[in-house]
Amino acid sequence: MFRHTGKSRTWIHNLKLASLLSFVAGIVNVTGFFAVQKLTTNVTGHFAFFADEVIKKNYSAAFVYLLYIASFFGGSFISSLLIEIMLRKKPRFIILIPVSIELIILTTIALLTKTQVIQHPNMIACSLLFAMGLQNSLVTSISNSVVRTTHLTGLFTDLGIELSQIFFYTEHEQQERLKASIKLRFAIIGFFFLGCTIGGYTYFIKGILSLLVAVVFLLIGLFYDTVKLRVVSIKRKYF
Repeated sequence: MFRHTGKSRTWIHNLKLASLLSFVAGIVNVTGFFAVQKLTTNVTGHFAFFADEVIKKNYSAAFVYLLYIASFFGGSFISSLLIEIMLRKKPRFIILIPVSIELIILTTIALLTKTQVIQHPNMIACSLLFAMGLQNSLVTSISNSVVRTTHLTGLFTDLGIELSQIFFYTEHEQQERLKASIKLRFAIIGFFFLGCTIGGYTYFIKGILSLLVAVVFLLIGLFYDTVKLRVVSIKRKYF
């Protein structure tokens, strides 16, 4: 799921990856919005707010939105940098550092008190945006740009295109490719929505601790991937 790259990746690998990380992104999306009233999984809206504040000459507010954008970009850049380094040194551990950083950020934010959340909304927003930039870059890189999980705008665009193409590309191979891609996109949408629902419900019970649900599922995904890799290694060695 995490460790296969290039030609070794299959549709199943991408489906598992998309399901897990879109679920995590959904939790972060709704928790960030409820906690600090900011978008914390994408930057599209922040560009509009940035331009609005610039036009109004509220430059301090505009700078904050610029920080949000820079945080997401910084997460994406750092993630890609780490992936390229690990590809050249230890490919088996390609995802370890980016996912570990994401886990640390989500856990740290989850353990903040209500007072700290109220006092530091911009710090929380920047941290979550950085984490989602990390995740989006990671999943984009290892899935060969097939999967993106932190926002749905481009996903719905691609889904609309592919649903229209299915009426015109009638060859069996083309139909199978389109159907596989459509199923993958529906899985991302479904698990993102599920993450938003569970994250929202948990937030109203436990507050920002709802981020720990995302942390737990990330850890389960890493554990599953590690165990499966060891099982495959043992089979290749002894059978």
